[in-house]
Amino acid sequence: MSDASSPKIVIVGAGPAGIRAAAALVEAGFHPVVIDEGNRAGGQIYRRPPDGFVRTPEQLYGSEAAKARALHALFDRLAKEARLTHCAGSSVIAVHEGRLHVLGEGGVQLVSYDRLILATGASDRVTPVPGWQSAGVYSLGAAQIALKAQGVALGRRIVLVGSGPLLTLVGAQLVKAGADVAAVLDTSSWHRQMPGLWDLAARPLVALRGLTLRARLGRRYHAGVTLERIETDGIGVSAMRWHDTGGRQHLTPCDMIGMGWHLRAETHLADLAGCAFIYDEQCRQWLPKIDRMGRAGNGLYLAGDGVRLLGADGAEITGRLAAAACLADLGLPTPSLSADLRKLARLERFARGLARAFPWPAAMARALPDDAVVCRCENVTAAALRESTGFGGSEANRVKSLSRIGMGRCQGRYCQLAAVELIAARIGSTPGAVGRFRGQAPVRPAPIGAFLREG
Repeated sequence: MSDASSPKIVIVGAGPAGIRAAAALVEAGFHPVVIDEGNRAGGQIYRRPPDGFVRTPEQLYGSEAAKARALHALFDRLAKEARLTHCAGSSVIAVHEGRLHVLGEGGVQLVSYDRLILATGASDRVTPVPGWQSAGVYSLGAAQIALKAQGVALGRRIVLVGSGPLLTLVGAQLVKAGADVAAVLDTSSWHRQMPGLWDLAARPLVALRGLTLRARLGRRYHAGVTLERIETDGIGVSAMRWHDTGGRQHLTPCDMIGMGWHLRAETHLADLAGCAFIYDEQCRQWLPKIDRMGRAGNGLYLAGDGVRLLGADGAEITGRLAAAACLADLGLPTPSLSADLRKLARLERFARGLARAFPWPAAMARALPDDAVVCRCENVTAAALRESTGFGGSEANRVKSLSRIGMGRCQGRYCQLAAVELIAARIGSTPGAVGRFRGQAPVRPAPIGAFLREG
């Protein structure tokens, strides 16, 4: 079927969702094109280190080592057998009229498609803390990438702040690697975490694994904290100032802070491809609107954490579902998906439990002091944002145009959620009513010279 007359199917992302989607399409006789920013397939969760790296998969991926090995081997075999085309080290920066603008070493290339599967994954969900613009402040994902890809910790004495499974996981991984983790500060209290346990029981082994990792943190872990500010010494981070659940103030010296409140779906390409969005009240995020199989309309399919934050297992399932939907829309037979759909329901229940147990700290974002920087790229403060809202900016993009928030390098990936909370608080509304920043091309920074060589 993979001849000149067959539809051209392109997959963006070579993590668990993209790999499973590609494998399903290859099995059906297609030759998909897989575009990924990484040099080797695996995604963030199963990121592979350079050749010659001495740490084993068990050290890198822990209990997920077997899954990582299986996915790596599957994709590598399909690529070696030339049953798919792997465009590694390439970033899709725009989508327009059935063509992808792909940035690689040779500049920007145009790649056409008939069907598009987006498996773009997720990035860290962060909220501003006074002082977070200082040198030495990283996302939890950045700390994990440095550990997995290079075997290094990003500081000599580390404090991690935020909430959610990734906070515990990165903390435990750093401790196991021998890093000096001074404290792991969770903004969700034990009282808040308890109601989510019923839904977390949908995946008892995963929940037990998380508790085991937390136990390894010992007295480093503190629940229900209030983050006051990041102290600096003119060079970078010097300490984290915080209050425990009893209101006692603490000052923990450190030279690196990692922060993150679970994840946010990476949706910029879905936006440019014409996907509709809905506001998820529980996750407090705008997410792409899809059907049960991942269809977003007009030959567009979404899978993985870029649409539903269900982790690596969920990404594999939704990758298979998206490929099956694509095949069905082409009038081709598809395998039975009942088992995948049943497991997906359990994963969704588990995700609801996580959202309840480790909520986005909306109140903390709304209470930011005026001098706190909200947008690190453009150095926009909470005062400037509130002032812009007062000029008639009751809608997210109006405030964006008045204050320049979200116009920098990250295009709102790190500041948008907190900015919308601030706007909503200022006008007495809700984040869903305020709206979201519209996606803009290029979705990643690209050199001007790359466009001069576009072809």
